[in-house]
Amino acid sequence: MGDDSEWMKLPIDQKCEHKVWKARLNGYEEALKLFQRIEDEKSPEWGKYLGLLKKFVTDSNAVAQLKGLEAALAYVEKAHLAGKTSGEVVSGVVSKVFNQPKARAKELGSDICLMYIEIERAEVVQDELIKGLDNKNPKIVVTCIETLRKALSEFGSKIITLKPVVKVLPKQFESREKAVRDEAKLLSVEIYKWIRDALRPPLQGINSVQLKELEEEWVKLPTTAPKQSRFLRSQQALKAKFEQQQAAGGDEADGDNDEEPAPQVDPYELLEPVEILSKLPKDFYDKIEAKKWQERKEALEALETLAKNPKLENGDYGDLVRALKKVIGKDANVMLVTLAAKCLAGLAAGLRKKFGTYAGHVVPTILEKFKEKKPQVVQALQEAIDAVFLTTTLQNISEDVLGVMDNKNPSIKQQASLFLARSFRHCTQATLPKSMLKAFCPAFLKQVNDSAPEVRDAAYEALGTAMKVVGEKAVNPFLADLDKLKLDKVRLGLYLLCFFIILQSGGPPKKGKSASALSAKGKKVPETKEFIETELSIEVCEEKSAAVLPASCMQLLDSANWKERLASMEEFQKAVEQMDKNEMPCQALVRMLAKKPGWKETNFQVMQMKLHIVGLIAQKGSFSKTSAFVVLDGLVDKIGDVKCGGKAKEGLTATAEACSLPWTAEQVVSMVFAQKNPKNQAETLNWLSNAMKEFGFTGINVKGFINNVKTALGATNPAVRTAAITLLGVMYLYMGAPLRMFFEDEKPALLKQIDDEFEKMQGQSPPAAFRGTKKGGAEEDGEEADEQEEDGGGAPDIMDLLPRTDVSDKITQDMVDKMADKNWKIRKEGLDEVAAVISEAKFIQPSIGELPMALKGRLNDSNKILCQQTLTILQQIAVAMGPALKQHVKSLGMPIITVLGDSKTNVRAAAMTTLQAWVEQTGMKDWLEGEDLSEELKRENPFLRQEVLGWLAEKLPTMRTVPSDLMLCVPYLFICLEDRNGDVRKKAQDALPTFMMHLGYEKMLKATGKLKPASKEPVSALLEKARAVMPAKPAPPPGKAGAAKSSSNGAPTAKSGWLGVLGKKAPVTKAKDEEDRSGVIFILVPNGKEQRIKEEKGLKVLKWNFQTPRDEYVDQLKTQMSTCFARWLQEELFHASDFQRQVKAIGVMGERMEDELEGTVSCLDLILKWFTLRFFETNSTVLMKVLEYLKQLFPTLSRENYHLNEYEASSFIPYLILKVGESKDVVRKDVRAILTMLCKVYPASKVFPFLMDGTKSKNSKQRAECLEELGCLIENYGMNVCQPTPAKSLKEIAVHIGDRDNSVRNAALNTVVAVYNVCGDQVYKLIGNLSEKEMSMLEERVKRSAKKTTTAAPPPNRQAAERERPQRDHPSNPNATFMRKPAQQPQEEVPNKLNQARAQNAEREHSHPSIPKEFQLDLDMIENDHTRVSELPDLVQHKLEELLEPIMMPEPKIRSVSPHFDDLHNSTASTINFVISQVASGDINTSIQALAQIDEVLRQEDKADAMSGHIDQFLIATFMQLRLIYNTHMADDRLDKKDIFKLYSCIIGNMLSLFSMESLAREASMGVLKDLMHGLITLMLDARVEDIEDGQQLIRSVNLLVVRVLEKSDQTNILSALLVLLQDSLTTSSGSPMFSELVMKCLWRMIRLLPETINSINLDRILLDVHNFMKVFPKEKLKQLKSDVPHRTLKTLLHTLCKLTGGKILDHMSMIENRNESELEAHLRRVVKHSGNFSGMKSDRGSEKGQDDRMSKAKVSDILSEIFKKIGSKENTKEGLTELYEYKQKYSDADLEPFLRNTSQFFQSYVERGLRMIESEREGKGRIQPTSTVIPQHGLDSGSVPLNGEEMKPAVYYERLKILRQRQGLENNSRTRPTTSLLSKPSVASSTDMLQSKLSQLKESRESHFQQEQSHSHSPTRSSSPAANLDDLKKRLERIKSNRQ
Repeated sequence: MGDDSEWMKLPIDQKCEHKVWKARLNGYEEALKLFQRIEDEKSPEWGKYLGLLKKFVTDSNAVAQLKGLEAALAYVEKAHLAGKTSGEVVSGVVSKVFNQPKARAKELGSDICLMYIEIERAEVVQDELIKGLDNKNPKIVVTCIETLRKALSEFGSKIITLKPVVKVLPKQFESREKAVRDEAKLLSVEIYKWIRDALRPPLQGINSVQLKELEEEWVKLPTTAPKQSRFLRSQQALKAKFEQQQAAGGDEADGDNDEEPAPQVDPYELLEPVEILSKLPKDFYDKIEAKKWQERKEALEALETLAKNPKLENGDYGDLVRALKKVIGKDANVMLVTLAAKCLAGLAAGLRKKFGTYAGHVVPTILEKFKEKKPQVVQALQEAIDAVFLTTTLQNISEDVLGVMDNKNPSIKQQASLFLARSFRHCTQATLPKSMLKAFCPAFLKQVNDSAPEVRDAAYEALGTAMKVVGEKAVNPFLADLDKLKLDKVRLGLYLLCFFIILQSGGPPKKGKSASALSAKGKKVPETKEFIETELSIEVCEEKSAAVLPASCMQLLDSANWKERLASMEEFQKAVEQMDKNEMPCQALVRMLAKKPGWKETNFQVMQMKLHIVGLIAQKGSFSKTSAFVVLDGLVDKIGDVKCGGKAKEGLTATAEACSLPWTAEQVVSMVFAQKNPKNQAETLNWLSNAMKEFGFTGINVKGFINNVKTALGATNPAVRTAAITLLGVMYLYMGAPLRMFFEDEKPALLKQIDDEFEKMQGQSPPAAFRGTKKGGAEEDGEEADEQEEDGGGAPDIMDLLPRTDVSDKITQDMVDKMADKNWKIRKEGLDEVAAVISEAKFIQPSIGELPMALKGRLNDSNKILCQQTLTILQQIAVAMGPALKQHVKSLGMPIITVLGDSKTNVRAAAMTTLQAWVEQTGMKDWLEGEDLSEELKRENPFLRQEVLGWLAEKLPTMRTVPSDLMLCVPYLFICLEDRNGDVRKKAQDALPTFMMHLGYEKMLKATGKLKPASKEPVSALLEKARAVMPAKPAPPPGKAGAAKSSSNGAPTAKSGWLGVLGKKAPVTKAKDEEDRSGVIFILVPNGKEQRIKEEKGLKVLKWNFQTPRDEYVDQLKTQMSTCFARWLQEELFHASDFQRQVKAIGVMGERMEDELEGTVSCLDLILKWFTLRFFETNSTVLMKVLEYLKQLFPTLSRENYHLNEYEASSFIPYLILKVGESKDVVRKDVRAILTMLCKVYPASKVFPFLMDGTKSKNSKQRAECLEELGCLIENYGMNVCQPTPAKSLKEIAVHIGDRDNSVRNAALNTVVAVYNVCGDQVYKLIGNLSEKEMSMLEERVKRSAKKTTTAAPPPNRQAAERERPQRDHPSNPNATFMRKPAQQPQEEVPNKLNQARAQNAEREHSHPSIPKEFQLDLDMIENDHTRVSELPDLVQHKLEELLEPIMMPEPKIRSVSPHFDDLHNSTASTINFVISQVASGDINTSIQALAQIDEVLRQEDKADAMSGHIDQFLIATFMQLRLIYNTHMADDRLDKKDIFKLYSCIIGNMLSLFSMESLAREASMGVLKDLMHGLITLMLDARVEDIEDGQQLIRSVNLLVVRVLEKSDQTNILSALLVLLQDSLTTSSGSPMFSELVMKCLWRMIRLLPETINSINLDRILLDVHNFMKVFPKEKLKQLKSDVPHRTLKTLLHTLCKLTGGKILDHMSMIENRNESELEAHLRRVVKHSGNFSGMKSDRGSEKGQDDRMSKAKVSDILSEIFKKIGSKENTKEGLTELYEYKQKYSDADLEPFLRNTSQFFQSYVERGLRMIESEREGKGRIQPTSTVIPQHGLDSGSVPLNGEEMKPAVYYERLKILRQRQGLENNSRTRPTTSLLSKPSVASSTDMLQSKLSQLKESRESHFQQEQSHSHSPTRSSSPAANLDDLKKRLERIKSNRQ
């Protein structure tokens, strides 16, 4: 029991692994209960048991194990972490549970396995169960098989992969244990339910009895496919559907089953490949070439046995295929031919797609062998060629088949057609394109007319099969010349084929293309028949014509009188014009026109009329080619006639519209060159040139034209030659450079004329076609246009037009043998011969004999020179063969990829060049089909992998679709992602998004399931990353999309849009492009810019920093832009050859900037980076367009208050500064203007360092311009802009005074003079030591600038001075506060702008509910009116009591910084960063708005913590704004000082709020505090502030703020900051003495606080700062200063520190490097020693009286200090004055001077007045009001408590009224002035009160504001103030009114 009590106290997880089984049992029970209670699948409790789960199932105690299994099942079912344990737990279940005797344990183990499958771990479970099948314990094997069966039964074959199960199944039938065999039988039955007959081949090897039993069981199974009954967690929707079906009943389920049949399983996939090459007899190749046929037969029989294996292992079967090919082609023994054909069929069936490499070699041989007539041979050859076809594509073997279609042997022709018919059955519309039909149909039509009936029947069958596959509509255009009888036979073949298919399928199809195709054909046949018109006899024509023409017309047609013939023609014309199209007998009418005299008409008027009528008939009627033949001869004959030529050309054009230009042109050209009339020839060629422009080029028979054009070029008549050259120019527009190849043999003089004509046409695009075919031609050409569009281009393939040479005869066996020789020199000789053959032929046919296999061997040559030569030959072959190269991709293309793995760089480069040349001809599709590419990636060669992956990453994004076989490469791509080689990993990561764009993220993620657990997580992370940058698929060609749309709509007018010609396609494409370009050009990617910044910071991408941009930077930018730029825009921006495309793209970006501003901002970093690339180019047009865009961009960003971030600025500004040194003035001017605008969106202090870097350039122009720019920045922004420090910057600038270049010297001098104008003589200290010459130059320049300043009438301030200077540039925003050199403005414009600003403010005020303002003065009007001095405004009598009501200032309506701020910035940090960045804005309103938002945050305790971490940033922005106000705003007369005051108020209010919270205040660093104190003290000393209304109150508020900063900041930081600030102020000779004095006052206050704060101060740092101070100002130097206060301050500080810490102070000098050299240590030791002696001695140095005197003096000092402290406090000021008065009365000789010495004059006057006032009161005299309404604070000692803002409002208006009274002469200083008594209410509180009020108005409603005012109106401190003021105001206003009267 004792032991039990111990483990009972343990936690559950510890119990579960206790050594006592009872403890474990108890732990499992409690764990089970716990697991059942936990509802949250992500509860942290699950994690505790993650490592224990395997122990649950493998417990050694059977009882505990049973409970552990239950707990484990609950865990797997409910915990989201369970998937991580699948491997170890299932392995434990298999080994430790499935062998248990208890059925319950096995059941639970099986349930755990199934549960793991349910939570998406099927592959792991299946692998472990299959491993269990190898266990020696039969119990485990049985249970594993049973569990697999259950899993398959419940989850189905989609979840359970059957291939590995079927692979191990036969072995289980061989087990000695009957239980295993029985369970295997049950599993086989279950598998059969799912895959049916696909299971038979793998089980053919089991015992025949067992197979028979299985067959019997399989027969009993129902025919309906089984359904999944248990579903994965990701299949919940499917589960719900299944449950609904179950609820609805079986019928519905059956119906659904019909709709969604189970996926068919290919038995081939379930088989294991067999390797047969090694099993061939060793003497196989000797025997197969033996002379005895029996030996050859033995070899073939051995091979046949091996080839019967249904699936063969991939390998090099080249030699074997060549041997079989030789037997089939040359062996005389037909029995051996049959055997070889069977072997070939077996190899093709076993290898499938892997055999495609050899298909092109054997097909021609098999086709030639069809000359054999023996049935068994023919049958074997048919089986062989059919098997071979399934391994390749029809396109690859089309040339070979077409080559035998016109063979003399009818058997070959018949079998070729039958082979094509069988092949077509395996095709679809996609794999049997119209281009293939176009090639095959003419051959079939030729065979239809063959004398052999078997050939004709085979052709009919092939045509019928083609109709079945692609539809009659696609085939009919090729059957136009086929008569009805033969067409019916074709259809009969189609019907028989359909019937045959119906019989095979067991019934008519429900839905099929054949039915729709047949119905479509029925409609199309009559239409086709119309265009094939039979020739009519003259009698029939006369009869038909008489029915539609007037009788007189018919009679006078052949009249001898030309006038009668003319009248007849006129009637003829009228009749034709009135005829309906369907009633017009075109052939009959044109035959009447051709009737004697016909085209020999001698009268030109009649002839003109005839030709005109021909054109009318062709236009209006159904004009066939038969009719055209009647008129063409006449038209051609008259085309050269001066009078009739025009009408003849019109007739030809009309005929071409009716019958298509290609056909018409071919007839016309052949006719005219059969004549010898040069005029007709020239005019015909001219007509043809014009017709091509009108009709386009589609369908033109170029080969036919070329011969006639060559004839014309050789003509003696120059007009014919000129017309021919003109025609060539037009053809060049469509064909381009390849056209010249046809004429390279012409004479040089003629060739030069042709070249000149081509040169004229360069750069021109073909004109838009506006004529086209109508009927038959439209049908035919429309189909051709569709076909071309499907092939990927609208233009005719010029390569198909080139004459090609068959070089197969020239590739001799001797040449092939040479290339295989052992001697490399002989091999090289063979290669040289091959290269010579190809070079000589120029263009070759695809049949190249044995050359592919020979070249393939040389790609692996040990001699790398020969390898490179082979690659060069392959490049030649690619160019020479053209697109037909596709059929050699497998045999020759893939070996090129293998060469990419070569270790030599130059060989790899040559291989890649060759590969690119091949892909250019073949396209990518053929390379991705099959397993060849994946087999290449499988090779563990890092060179090969990185080259192939880089190639795929480049090519895949350009493809719209890819073969499904690309998925085979994915496992190897994943392996490459973790390759040891960094280059391989990088290329794999680059390729990953391009794979994903085609395969999809889900599919690739699923593929990671096969990875090892350690690899899965990193690969999944890379997939997620690639998903974010996955490029979009290229859009389909516009024409194809349009065609698809029209075909889907079934609109008959679809072809009219194409008009059957190429020329029409150009505008269609253009319109589509424009339509595509109408969308957005910038795609908003959430957090896209932030992600790019993060990646660059993490060095995951290249940092944008370079001397010249390398390709990898350009590629990286393309990749980044692909996700957020419109595809067309990116293509235009990166267009390689046409810079005008780039110019247009920039123009579009500029036009859409306003509309897509948000998108522009989101992509701004990429836009600026692209611009930097343009800065490195020499094209000035693009550069000027870029600068124009930038001049538009930056003002727009400024208006939107956008500021560049560091990432954007550093990626752009350095490269912009490069262009400031451009040689062109216009570029430099624009860049300077852009730099000006740039300062509106990026702080000038940050631009400064970039310009400083620019001064280091070797380009003198750039150095000079950068120096000038620096001078402008210093002029406009003061010395604060100099970074990192003014001294360091000025030293670097001064270096350039000695530059060799005159312009650089002048610029440097000007910049230093600009500094001199700002800081005076201090500049000489800042610039350091200069040579005597340089210093004299500088002094001369300074003197000159001083003279210019004195001679010109100097404006009162710097801003006015700037106004006098010529303006250098014109920023677009006239109100920008940091314009470098503002334009001159008339003086009267300034008040106008001021009035506009006030009018805007008035509008804002009026937007609020109005407040009664009956008693008011228009102060704004009076203040601005300086002319009416003597006039006073009229006043209206009103009740003044209303003034006692609380005054509500109108709440200013301030626009929020961004209306959708939270939407734009997802995180609080980014929001705060954005707002803080606006605090330093040059625009006052923007800054106020930002400060208001920050104030709102600071005033809410729950939100104020959000500012943590941003304090330094905020304070930096604040003192930058203070500098901006001080240097710029205060000097700008155009700005309203009220706005400046408001900005000051907001800044101080924010600071007060911030430094009220000690936690935030202590975050401020020393450097920031130093700058902040500098800004605040500078503000306090700014005399201009006093000129602003309420300026005194502002200064007092700053006083209060300084106190807060001193008290609340980190005491170490602030004390250190003050010491450094004092040191700087004393160093600077031009600094104000008052500045140093105020800094020391701050230090004195800090010294007084030391007793309280000493414990929180880092004395080491303070002593280091004092040490540095004393190094700069040694004791002697300090004493030389005008004032001894700094010396006394330092001594007091050190004395106080020593007093508080004693001797320990000497231990805090650890940060001082050389303590011995420091004066500080000696001083401290003296102080410590002195203080020690003084405290340890009795006072024996003086008398007792002296001690009393000292004590009394100390006491007096304490009393007076207490009194003055009271005077300085707001509560006890009167009490303090009273005590001081009484003290002076008591001790008349008391000396107050020491206490008043360090206070301001104002404070001293106040104390004196206070004392006199108390004296007067006590003597009974009248009350004397003090002359000031404010109480100054005692130094900086007093604090204050903010009051409410409304309390200040009457005083504000009173001050304004006082100014007016002085202006009107009503203010008398001697007169008693009414004031508000503020003695009990210190003014600092009032100013703070006012600031807080203004800030609160930004965020509080009027109601709450009113309530607040009411609550404060009853406060005792305010009760007397308004009334006192109102009495006085009433009297004054009465007096003003009486004076007016």
